[in-house]
Amino acid sequence: MTAETMPPRLETADGRPLKAALAASQARARRRAFYLVAPLLAFILLTFVMPIGQLLLRSVSDPRFIEHVDKATGEVTPIMVELRDWFATHPDGTEPDEAAYAALARGLVQLKDLRGQGDVGTRINYEVSGARSLFTGGARSADRLEPPYKEALLADDADWGDPALWRAMRDASDRYTFNFYLAALDMARDPSGKVVPVAQDRAVYKLLFQRTAVLSVTITVLTLILGFPIAHLLATLPLRYSNLLMILVLLPFWTSLLVRTTSWIVLLQSQGVVNNILVALGVVGEDGRIALIYNQIGTVVAMTHILLPFMVLPLYSVMRPIKPSYVRAARSLGATSWTAFRRIYLPQTVPGIGAGALLVFILAVGYYITPALVGGSSGQLISNLIAFHMQNSLNWSLAAALAALLLAGVLILYWLYDRLVGIDNLKLG
Repeated sequence: MTAETMPPRLETADGRPLKAALAASQARARRRAFYLVAPLLAFILLTFVMPIGQLLLRSVSDPRFIEHVDKATGEVTPIMVELRDWFATHPDGTEPDEAAYAALARGLVQLKDLRGQGDVGTRINYEVSGARSLFTGGARSADRLEPPYKEALLADDADWGDPALWRAMRDASDRYTFNFYLAALDMARDPSGKVVPVAQDRAVYKLLFQRTAVLSVTITVLTLILGFPIAHLLATLPLRYSNLLMILVLLPFWTSLLVRTTSWIVLLQSQGVVNNILVALGVVGEDGRIALIYNQIGTVVAMTHILLPFMVLPLYSVMRPIKPSYVRAARSLGATSWTAFRRIYLPQTVPGIGAGALLVFILAVGYYITPALVGGSSGQLISNLIAFHMQNSLNWSLAAALAALLLAGVLILYWLYDRLVGIDNLKLG
């Protein structure tokens, strides 16, 4: 191709190549778009991604046995270094010898100087009951111990020879451990390191996970049964009526959650409105009032009422665009009302059903206030136990492990929804 036949070079008014000018313009547009969403991205990172990352890290790490943090200065001091080195050089299952007990004794002296025996004892107490008092008592007398340290420590307290204690100290000497996940699944390691189920009277977490799943599914089904006809009515009524009824659906959002929950306590208690009506109607006797509160019934009733709008709104969003002529056409072709509903109307509401069920179930598994107030001992969910470990027992690592398992279950449910319905069909409003 000669110079005469080559196409003319396209340039902008200032002489720049058009291709380069377009690329620079697109780059500026991308940067402008990024700057617009940067505050939102930063907010998500700070309030969502980082807390979840911290939770996952905390669920596999509790270094209080190997590090002491000065609460006043924040300075970190390595502790139990010799004992940790002994564990590193001796295979799992090795019986502790004099060197191990000597390292433990010197570690107790260091704990006394740093006033860290309480934190270390609490860390081991998560796996061996009574370890906190053992460490605090051992630290008080540690500077008076003389060789042989094994005999001295066992003479001070025979529990120092407990194989389960040494198993727990070996596990705690590693910065990262999956023992908290084992505890969250009612499992533990025996002195030989083998994973075994915990005693039956201590197995509580699996039961709570099962109860949480069953009650959440029950609440989801009840909200679907109650919310479907409400959404259908809202979608088929004229706008001037449906808007008025929509206010009644949205009214709970304008009322405090605490007020709504305590109102159910007034209604469902043994001397409450519901039981008084049943007694007045002769359904039950005065001495046969039904226990409707502080049990699973109270949890299901109160949470169904609170979560019902989260089912109605997604259903309404997919029902409103459905033309009534579809069902009328099916009826005119000979279909019964049930057949027209099942084969024409219901399939078009599946995205709303899936979105509402997903939303209600996810909210139900993580609900805390309502089960705490109306659930009693049999209506508590796993979220209440997570709160207990965060606020009372201060076993944050176990609470993080329980929360991580709950998060994993929700992600699996989300994945199943994507496979069965398709996340692109999610209709939330």
